[in-house]
Amino acid sequence: MNTTALNALTSQVLWAAFLLSVVFGAIAQRTHFCTMGAISDIVNMGDWTRMRMWGLAMGVAMIGFYGMAFFGLIDPSKTLYASSRFIWLSALVGGLLFGFGMVLASGCGSKTLVRMGGGNLKSVVVFVVMGVAAFATLKGVTAVWRVGTVDRVAMEFSGNAALPNWLSAAAGVSPALTGLVLALVLGLGLTVWAFAGRDFLHFDNLLAGLGIGLVIVAMWWVSGHMAYLAEHPETLQEAFLATNSGRAEALSFVSPVAYTIDWFMFFSDKSKVLTIGIVSVFGVVAGSAIYSLATRNFRWEGFRNADDTANHLVGAVLMGVGGVCAMGCTVGQGLSGISTLAATSIVAVAAIIAGCVAALKYQTWRLEQDA
Repeated sequence: MNTTALNALTSQVLWAAFLLSVVFGAIAQRTHFCTMGAISDIVNMGDWTRMRMWGLAMGVAMIGFYGMAFFGLIDPSKTLYASSRFIWLSALVGGLLFGFGMVLASGCGSKTLVRMGGGNLKSVVVFVVMGVAAFATLKGVTAVWRVGTVDRVAMEFSGNAALPNWLSAAAGVSPALTGLVLALVLGLGLTVWAFAGRDFLHFDNLLAGLGIGLVIVAMWWVSGHMAYLAEHPETLQEAFLATNSGRAEALSFVSPVAYTIDWFMFFSDKSKVLTIGIVSVFGVVAGSAIYSLATRNFRWEGFRNADDTANHLVGAVLMGVGGVCAMGCTVGQGLSGISTLAATSIVAVAAIIAGCVAALKYQTWRLEQDA
């Protein structure tokens, strides 16, 4: 492959990722797809509808990911979430911080981008602060803390720390077959659970669950198959084009926000190039904005008072730090990571939910104290 062909393929990968992210943003804006909102609905009203959306999307993502893996379209051992190190403490602490922070900041990373597209100026502030905190936790001050504390605690395995690998070793069958069977069992179980919900069979609910789940699957195909080179013409090594990690990635909205801010700040530096994560950030905002403007729902919104500002600032910092420690957000781990059935992703998702519930309880307590 010559340089012209390589640049053309890279451009195609970036455009595909951008367009899929536009679809994600439009769907999320229309259907109010939001993990924090889903948990809040359960805690405050006992309504499981939006949680069933998330469950359906998760099930579709699992089945799609391991379906492609079974047919050799992608390799689960070469994704961002594949590792022999089970960093359970980092996932636990990071997930708790992120879950608590997203309540204070009125939404997770993806919801922040969706709200920006709808005219929410508070989310612009959250975007910047979360991105700076995330970059500091990737390479700066809090990165030193992360590497020296939670990242040191891990369980080492001979292979990928994921459920299919563990079960395949016990059953004596291939990880590809085990992964497909497990994904079908769990994915179909989540799908049945979602459809069993009272009044769930409405267009927006199905659009959110099926649409977003399929976007995650398509993103795995783009980064893990379309962008894959067995031998890069310049390095002569295996490569995944236009990824920050150098591995297959799907949607995630914490580290990519940090890389987006870095790209803006050092735009003239030729080493700072667009990646799937960066164009995904642009795509979600664009998709949300297009839908908001088309339906005349675009509204400027700012902070109510100093307390509101403080909550969003603290929440943004917690999301930035926690999201990097946990290796993802409610989309990065809650959909992309969990679709790979990685052990770290399972811990991270459970911790995010626990942190969110704790923050919602804290907010209720504060309201009671003020009253």
